[in-house]
Amino acid sequence: MKNEQGKPKKYGMVVDLDKCTGCGACMVACMSENNVPFKADESNKRDSITWMRVYKITNGKPFPDTENCFLPRPCMHCEGQHGHSPCVSVCPATATDYSTETGIVSQIYTRCFGCRYCMGACPYHARHFNWWDPVWPDGMEKSLSPNVSVRMRGIVEKCSFCFHRYQAAMDKAMMEGRKELEESEYQTSCTQACPSGAITFGDLNNPKHAVYELKKNPNAFRLLERLGTNPKVYYVSSREWVRRAGDNYIKGEWENKQNAKK
Repeated sequence: MKNEQGKPKKYGMVVDLDKCTGCGACMVACMSENNVPFKADESNKRDSITWMRVYKITNGKPFPDTENCFLPRPCMHCEGQHGHSPCVSVCPATATDYSTETGIVSQIYTRCFGCRYCMGACPYHARHFNWWDPVWPDGMEKSLSPNVSVRMRGIVEKCSFCFHRYQAAMDKAMMEGRKELEESEYQTSCTQACPSGAITFGDLNNPKHAVYELKKNPNAFRLLERLGTNPKVYYVSSREWVRRAGDNYIKGEWENKQNAKK
C-alpha cells in the first residue's frame, strides 16, 4: 500500500537524544501495551524480555568533563540492502517477515520454533527468547491488552511498532471510506508515553509527517549504519561524541568519514 505521494509506506521513528532523560516511561508503556512478560526477580538480564530498552552511554571522561546520554533502543525494523533485514534472511520457519506495505518487520509467534537464528543475526540485540511461560500476579491478567497475544515459552519476540494499532487504525479508516491514515491515527505506545517528547513516529516517506524532515537533520544518525542494515530508527544529537558512539568508531575512522563527506 502506498501513501498519497505514491511511495510505499515506511514507518519509523526519530529519537532526540538531547531530550531523552532516561526516565524509562517508554519501556513501561511498551511492556503494558504489548503484554511483555516479566519475572518477580528481574536482576538476571540474560533471560529477561524488554522490547524497548534504554541504554546509558558516557563520553568516558573524568569529572567534571563527564557527559551521559540515554539511548532508547526498540527493534530497528531494518530494510537491509535488498528489502530484507538480517533476521528475515536467516529464519528457516518464515516466522519473521519484512512488509513492503509498511516497512515493518513482523514476528509470527505460531511459526517460531525457537532456533534463535534471528537473535544471532540481529546486530542490535533487539530480539529476546522467551524461556518461560508467563505467570501474571493475581488480578493482573485483567489488565492485559486483548489486542496482543500472550506469547508462549520457546519462541522469540520483539518490538512490532505496536502493529496492532496500525491494524485498528486501518480498520477504522476503511469503515469511513478512507485509504490513508492521518499521522495521529497510528502512534506507538512509547511515543505517546514519552514525557519529554523525545520520540517522534510516522511514515518516513510521507512529507506530511514530522519524521520526514527530522530524519534530514544534519545531526541525525543510525546505529551501526556502516553494516548496511538500513534501520528505520534515527537518532539526533548535537553532541559529536554521541554520534560517534552510534557507529562504534575506532581511532581515525570518524575523521575519515567526516573528510569523505566534504
